[in-house]
Amino acid sequence: MKNTIVILFTILFGSSLGFAQSEKDSVKVHFRVSDTHIDRSYGGNGVTLDSIFSKLIADSLNGPTHRLVGVKVTGAASPEGSVEFNKYLSEKRADAIFDEFRNHGLLEDSTAVFTYIGRDWNGLKSEVKTDCNVPYQNDVLVLLEEITGPNPPSHPLARLKALHNGEPYRYLHAKLFPELRASRLTVEYERVFPPINIPDIQLLEPEITTDITGTILPLPYNCLGEVKECKPFYMGLKTNMLYDALLLPNIGAEFYVGKNISLTADWMYGWWDRDRTHYYWRAYGGNVGARWWFGKKAHEKPLTGHHLGLFAGVVTYDFELGKGGIMGGIPRGTLWDRCNFISGVEYGYSLPVARRLNIDFSLAIGYMGGKYLKYEPKYGFYIWQSTHKLHWFGPTKAEISLVWLIGCDNYNRSKGGKR
Repeated sequence: MKNTIVILFTILFGSSLGFAQSEKDSVKVHFRVSDTHIDRSYGGNGVTLDSIFSKLIADSLNGPTHRLVGVKVTGAASPEGSVEFNKYLSEKRADAIFDEFRNHGLLEDSTAVFTYIGRDWNGLKSEVKTDCNVPYQNDVLVLLEEITGPNPPSHPLARLKALHNGEPYRYLHAKLFPELRASRLTVEYERVFPPINIPDIQLLEPEITTDITGTILPLPYNCLGEVKECKPFYMGLKTNMLYDALLLPNIGAEFYVGKNISLTADWMYGWWDRDRTHYYWRAYGGNVGARWWFGKKAHEKPLTGHHLGLFAGVVTYDFELGKGGIMGGIPRGTLWDRCNFISGVEYGYSLPVARRLNIDFSLAIGYMGGKYLKYEPKYGFYIWQSTHKLHWFGPTKAEISLVWLIGCDNYNRSKGGKR
């Protein structure tokens, strides 16, 4: 089957000179799942092969008017399956189509250049761009751009399977993957025509778009309009609503750094007092930490789902409700004297609640240490009573945080949303 022909005309100037024409014949053969044997009854393979054989045999009868330039053989596989197995399938499928032509006496080993694609992510991206029925087409294209980019994510197949609970993957597996289980052979040759008298003209080489296998593609049709390029960036700004309810304003930030790892930092500051009633409600301090995200939701989108983390921080406080008070740290000392220290291990889950909002539930256990003192208000003064050392093992942090998602592609896709 002749898919492409007439790639380049070279016209030699002069009334008595001939011209040569470069031509390509290309054929694509499809394979069943995990198979490397050419089944002539599958996917129109028989008609395709018979057509190209007839064409090449007829051209070979013209003798010196044809000169073989080169042969390109490409083997590919759909993305499912292991990387090693798909590489094996690519090699065997390329060998299979070349053997078909060599057995007919049309080609020799020395003329062929072989390419083994393995998982054909670029081919899948081309198919998705032209199929408007792909569920969540734009989200799939964004993920495929990341997979085929310079820094592909780890476990790309798992990311694709997890996207929108697997709905796009099921469609791709049924409708588009069969087109990727294929091998292609392209024969390039030069046909020399006898001298003719022609005017002094020059034909320009047309602009032709090809895919990785050398196949000429039609003009692209993008049913979504222009797909905007964006560099994925994931950040969250948050406030712990438990602390807010305790009149301790706070703010935190979280940055996704890749490989399911994020870095966190937060700060709280509340400094309320009523001197006449000896009422003090004061605290300030902050934490820094790192989180590892895991589970189905975490693979679908960063900063979502289960997470485990480590954190460390400092805090000072002054609480008095009309009688005796407790103050964290020692006044007028160094920074290390004025604060208590906290560290621990946390577990949590970040739940999507709106397009750009999550609620993060977390609980931590660990160690809190330092010094604190007790005092009483008497005679218009605050009288020191005692100093104590703090050694606390147990819950050290509780969090129900409202998280605002910031960054390109950092939003929640609703299950019934726009596709």
